[in-house]
Amino acid sequence: MSDASLTSAQSPAQANEAGFGDYFALLKPRVMTLVVFTAFVGLIAAPTAVHPIVGFAAILFIAVGGGASGALNMWWDADIDAVMKRTARRPIPAGKVTGDEAFAIGMTLTAFSVVMLALATNFVAAGLLAFTIFFYVVIYTMWLKRWTPQNIVIGGAAGAFPPMIGWAAATGGISVESVLMFALIFMWTPPHFWALALFTKMDYDNAEVPMLTVTHGRPSTRRHILVYTVLLAALAIGLGFTSIGGPLYLAVALYLNARFLKGAVEIWRRDETMAEADKYLAERRFFKASLLYLFAHFGAIAAEALLTSLGWGLW
Repeated sequence: MSDASLTSAQSPAQANEAGFGDYFALLKPRVMTLVVFTAFVGLIAAPTAVHPIVGFAAILFIAVGGGASGALNMWWDADIDAVMKRTARRPIPAGKVTGDEAFAIGMTLTAFSVVMLALATNFVAAGLLAFTIFFYVVIYTMWLKRWTPQNIVIGGAAGAFPPMIGWAAATGGISVESVLMFALIFMWTPPHFWALALFTKMDYDNAEVPMLTVTHGRPSTRRHILVYTVLLAALAIGLGFTSIGGPLYLAVALYLNARFLKGAVEIWRRDETMAEADKYLAERRFFKASLLYLFAHFGAIAAEALLTSLGWGLW
């Protein structure tokens, strides 16, 4: 066989051969970034000091737990991922990784992360991590996502637990402050995902996922975004007057929420003719701004914690 024929014969197998990047993609690394960051903020904002090695271990195992959730989510959602343009290149629909492999990886990482977090910190943090994985995989992925347009509203709780887990890793418990950080992410999730759904509506139509844009239409979704953004702004600004807030956080919250509200109003005022004409640019801008919004708020909480630890806190 010639070299050219050999190359041709090998290429299909090589095209479907999974590499490290494919297995890593199962863990949803972009989502994991948010999980790690908010958990880290919850850890350092807690009033109890944590040894750096313990803190590092806690964040590592929380990240692994987040990755486990991602792998199990991809295992269950492989059928709809295959028909959605946004997700068709994920490892399972792309034929790089099998569903059985994804399930095995997800379950193994789940057990590893929960047990190790319990050993490294405490059972409260480990219990919260186990419940978070269960909530995301079973309550959201297996049940809510394909059943109700409120999937993102209720299911958003899964992504809101990491700062509570970080706080519990440091303190061994749950407090008002950790619940407020949970609430900030919980209220942020619907407008964040509904903005995405506005310019990817056909994906959810094709996959028969009852996203709000599919069941109630885009005008209703725009109104929901505005309402949730108003509620989110009130919560985010109010958090500035708690023990984990402060003047720096409050300044950041006032600025960002003014801009976020402006974006929500702009989306609310639009009709489909306007949106189609500019390829949903306003919705795309709002979605991208929502990512900065959350990172900036939690970054400000972290900054306030640092100032307090240095004795410069004003609240």
